[in-house]
Amino acid sequence: MSAEQKKTSTEEQTYRLRLGLLSLVAAIVTIGLKFQAYHLTGSIGLFSDAVESTANLVAALSALFALWYAARPADQTHHYGHEKIEYFASGVEGGLILVAAGVIAWTAVGRFWEPVMPESLGIGLALVTLASVINLGVGYTLVRLGRRMESIVLEADGQHLLTDVWTTAAVGLGLLLVAWTRQPWLDPLLALLVALNILRVGMDLLRRSFDGLMDRALTDRENARIRAAIEAELNPGMAYHALRTRRAGRQRFMDYHLLVPGDYPVARAHDREMAIGEAIRKIIPGIEITAHIEPFEEPLAWNDHIAKTQARDVPG
Repeated sequence: MSAEQKKTSTEEQTYRLRLGLLSLVAAIVTIGLKFQAYHLTGSIGLFSDAVESTANLVAALSALFALWYAARPADQTHHYGHEKIEYFASGVEGGLILVAAGVIAWTAVGRFWEPVMPESLGIGLALVTLASVINLGVGYTLVRLGRRMESIVLEADGQHLLTDVWTTAAVGLGLLLVAWTRQPWLDPLLALLVALNILRVGMDLLRRSFDGLMDRALTDRENARIRAAIEAELNPGMAYHALRTRRAGRQRFMDYHLLVPGDYPVARAHDREMAIGEAIRKIIPGIEITAHIEPFEEPLAWNDHIAKTQARDVPG
């Protein structure tokens, strides 16, 4: 990595940490606003909204730690770096969302048997509206920049905040309906619907985190572009197989077997492998490539459990 690339990487890591701090500040402010709204109104719907915001705070702390840890360079015990922790952090966030959904549902069921008419709805709704404006701005920023920087933990944090906006909007509309109909049982019903919605979000985050931790391959489009780049650089009498890809955070990795004529000089085979790597990095910058060069004519070179299912030959 050149000095310029290292400088750019450091600047981006610092920027990501600042975004994590922004999420943390937003979580603290919105928690205060929403619990104050619940205290004034006694609404179980607003309580459910405040509980979800508590999960936002813990998630923001987890995300901030993950961003700090992922920024550490590779070392003697972590040769591939530390970015995979982002998947762990997003999994923690998904788990916290599920816990919040359970707390909300449990409290709402209890309120069904003892319905209470919310009070001071005007002030309470004003407070949660302000909290929603904060979450909307921060959440949109995190999702947009998280996708651009390929940071699943920032994107997950942003998605959580945006989900919180929709939750608050639903709660607010529901409370207006309660005030209009004078039916207090609508308040816990609304809380149950909120619990179901955030349950869905939590399950999606857990699924994505599981995929990342289990070394899910790159997308079909990315793999197809890699294959096309390799095949465009192969000389007559050459082939490749056993292509594998994975990602950890924003970092991508691949390895493959390059088969060359047995009488190829080592330097010539190496030059061809370097040309292939350069072609791949033009379409996927920064990808780490491991190539194993083998003689085309050697039967054992083809005796690979991965090669048997992924062989791609280019006729000589």
